[in-house]
Amino acid sequence: MKALLTILALLVNTVALCQIKAVHFNAEWNEQNNVEWFNKLSDCNKKSLTIDGNDLQQKHQIAIVPTIIIFNDNEEVKRFQADISFKMPATKNDIQEFIDNLIMSEF
Repeated sequence: MKALLTILALLVNTVALCQIKAVHFNAEWNEQNNVEWFNKLSDCNKKSLTIDGNDLQQKHQIAIVPTIIIFNDNEEVKRFQADISFKMPATKNDIQEFIDNLIMSEF
C-alpha cells in the first residue's frame, strides 16, 4: 500500500510538472531586480527569459519587469508584476501558494 501511494505521489508530481510552467521575464537593464528565489519554486517547470531585443515583450504583453507568468497547459492563469520601482512585491510563498492551489484544483 505504501509503495502504491509513493507511485501515485510521483505520478501526480510528474503530471503537475508537465502542465504548470512559471516564466520569469526581465530585462538586462533591470538585472539588479531579478527575482533571486524564482528557481526555488517547486512543482512546476521554470524558465527565465530576457525580453531585450526580441518579440517576447509584445507577445506576452510585458508592461513592466520583472514579471512572472504562471501557465497551465500553455494558457496564462496568473501574472505577478513588479511595482513602480521595478521590484517584485509578490513573495516566493505567494507564488508557490498559487501553484500549490492550482495543482490541488486539478483533483
